[in-house]
Amino acid sequence: MNAFLESFLDYISLERGLSINTRKAYADDISQFLDFLTRKGLSSLNQVSRKQVLDHLMAMKAKGMSTNSISRHLVSIKVFFRYLQQEGLLDKNVTDTMDSPKLWKILPDTLSEKEVDLLLSAPDMRKPLGVRDRAILEMFYASGLRVSELANLQLPSLHLDDGYIRVIGKGRKERVIPVAENSANMLHVYLEEVRPMLCDNPHLQHVFVSRRETALCRQRLWQIIKKYTKDAGIMKNVTPHTLRHSFASHLLQNGAPLRVIQEMLGHADIATTQIYTHVDPNRLKSIHEQFHPRA
Repeated sequence: MNAFLESFLDYISLERGLSINTRKAYADDISQFLDFLTRKGLSSLNQVSRKQVLDHLMAMKAKGMSTNSISRHLVSIKVFFRYLQQEGLLDKNVTDTMDSPKLWKILPDTLSEKEVDLLLSAPDMRKPLGVRDRAILEMFYASGLRVSELANLQLPSLHLDDGYIRVIGKGRKERVIPVAENSANMLHVYLEEVRPMLCDNPHLQHVFVSRRETALCRQRLWQIIKKYTKDAGIMKNVTPHTLRHSFASHLLQNGAPLRVIQEMLGHADIATTQIYTHVDPNRLKSIHEQFHPRA
C-alpha cells in the first residue's frame, strides 16, 4: 500500500505540478489512513469498504479533530482512490458515492432524556457548590447556550420571573431564550442561597462565580461537566456542546419548529440548524405520514 502512496505522490508532484506543501498534506493524510488500515489487519486497498473509510473518519472525530480537518482527510482519500482507479490499481472506488466534503458533516453527539436526568441528578445538593453546579447544568440544557455565553452571562440579563434570559452571542447579537420553570427555580435557589456565599463583590455581575470571587471561565465549566458525566456513569464524551446539541434535538423531537430552534440557538443560517433533522428519524417518519398523499 505504501508503494501505491509513493506512486500517487510522484503523480501529483511531477504530472500535476502541485506544491511541496500540498504533497506533504496529502502524504500526511493518506499515511494516517493507511496506518489505520494496517492496524485493522488489511493488506490490500481492494479489501477496503466504505465502512472502513467512515470508521477512520469517526476515529479522528473521537480524538477531537475538527470537522474541517476531517473533511480535508476525506478529500485526500477520495483523490487517492480516484488516482488508483484511473491507473487500474483499484478494482472498485468505494469513496465515489461518499458525500462531497463541503456537504459532509458528522452528526453531533447527543444525550438521551434519561441520560440528561442522570447528569442533572449528579451534583450533591447538600453542598453549596453542588447547588451551583446543578444550576449550571440546568442552564446549559434548558437554554442551549454556548459555553462562552454561559460564562459571560450577566445578572441583568436574567428575567426569570418572566421566564426568559437575554444572551449576547456571536457577532454581538442579542437573543431571547425562554427558560423552563424547573430550571428557573433552580437558578433562583443558587442566586438567593449560594451565590452570596461565594461572592459579595457588587461589581462582579457574572451569574456563575467561584469560591475565589471570580467568574467561572470556559475551561472550568468544561471540567464541571466532565466531573458530573463521570459521576453519573455516562460513558459518552460529554462537553458543553453536547448539552447544546441535546437541547436542540429534544426540542425537535417534541415538535418545535426548526425556525424557532434556529432563533434560540443563535444560528445566522437555517442550514446550520438543519443538521438536527438528521438526528431524529421518528420526526421524519411523522412528517411523511402527516403530509405525504400515499402515507
